[in-house]
Amino acid sequence: MLVHQEKTVDLTPKQLARMMDLSAVRTDVELDEIRQLAETCQRHGCICAFALPCYTPDLVRLLADSPEVGVGGVVGFPSGAHSTATKVAEARELLEQGVAELDMVMNVGMLRSGREELVERDIRAVVEAAQPIPVKVILEVHYLTDGQIVRASQLAARAGAAFVKTATGWAQTGATLANVRLIKSAVGNAAQVKAAGGIRDYSTVVQMIQAGVTRFGVGLASAQKILDECAAANAKLENDS
Repeated sequence: MLVHQEKTVDLTPKQLARMMDLSAVRTDVELDEIRQLAETCQRHGCICAFALPCYTPDLVRLLADSPEVGVGGVVGFPSGAHSTATKVAEARELLEQGVAELDMVMNVGMLRSGREELVERDIRAVVEAAQPIPVKVILEVHYLTDGQIVRASQLAARAGAAFVKTATGWAQTGATLANVRLIKSAVGNAAQVKAAGGIRDYSTVVQMIQAGVTRFGVGLASAQKILDECAAANAKLENDS
């Protein structure tokens, strides 16, 4: 348990794992890392595992006996500049392969160009193709102003996104307290907030939860560190009580 001004966050490692999407989505990921991803998610009971599309069938197979761990798929990754038809085709293929959630990248360039109708239509098409599974929309906040973050969040929520997500992890920066607060203020209760990109310790996780984040996207090394720190915080609480 950690206490900050806003509220107390009291989580066991198991509870925290149910808020964590583990991912292996770098260009150089090999099959051995996908196996490690599946094993780590199984061991901790993480809510979802994400890999690049070429590895999705492997991940589905590796997690077939672990229904508590969902397999996620990425759409329009990592640039978001794919055509809407391509994104819809990707979504449908991933659904056929058995994914439980989709994380799609918003068309960042079109948002920056002021073509909001196209951005919303792009998101809505994927959301509709993905039904009934949830779609998280990645903004890639590194490339957006505060005003663009707010507007993109509103468009994503209006188009039916279940979550608005900060980043792919491919840009130079990702989630910060400032930008997750912006997203939360923009969407209210219309969508949830997923923080990804630069989430590497439990203290940051606690502050993000206080800011309204309900899901985290983390890599393998960071996930283990965060869960270990959560366990240590719980042990300290027990010793102090």
